[in-house]
Amino acid sequence: MSILSRFNDIVKANINALLDKAEDPAKMIDQYLLDMSKDLAEVRQETAGIMAEETRTKRLADENQAQVDKYDALARKALAVGNENDARVFIAKKQELEAAGAGLKTAYAVAHENAVKMRTMHDKLASDIETLKARRQSIKAKVAVAKTQEKINDLSSSSTKADGAMEAFARMEEKADNMLDRANAMTDLNTDTAVDEARKLEEKYAKDTPSVDDELAKLKKEMGL
Repeated sequence: MSILSRFNDIVKANINALLDKAEDPAKMIDQYLLDMSKDLAEVRQETAGIMAEETRTKRLADENQAQVDKYDALARKALAVGNENDARVFIAKKQELEAAGAGLKTAYAVAHENAVKMRTMHDKLASDIETLKARRQSIKAKVAVAKTQEKINDLSSSSTKADGAMEAFARMEEKADNMLDRANAMTDLNTDTAVDEARKLEEKYAKDTPSVDDELAKLKKEMGL
């Protein structure tokens, strides 16, 4: 594809559209700058060649026109001094040069149009590159902030999970406390039972059970027998 055939695509290129397609603008913007700089170098080289062609065809057309003017002036001079035959020769040469000049003027017109297109393309690319360079730091800064925000969001999610874990641990701790309280209560109950049995035994052995004879003597005494 020739550089001229890409003219419309390059001139109509929209930096914002390019950036919209980029998944990671911070990385892609450098690639776009690199690609556009390569295009600019190619356009500059082609532009220089086409401008040189424009200059060459203009020079040839100007030189031809100068020759036409020269032979026109000579024909007039020949007629002025009465040399009609000489005038005919000069006019014939002039007509020959004018015929060649028509082609030279057409070639110059095409070269000039191409040069205008190339200069427009060059200026558009150069302007876009400068615009992109000026916006590069801003774009990268925005991407960096966005990535930081994403990290914060991830950490916030982790914090939420941690809160849930803390609640779960609190519930387990409460359950463990309940289990410990029940175990302590059972220990206290078992201790009290052991104490009661010991007291009963203590009371049993603290009393002396009276013998039948003693009890009988006590009753006789009470009855006065």
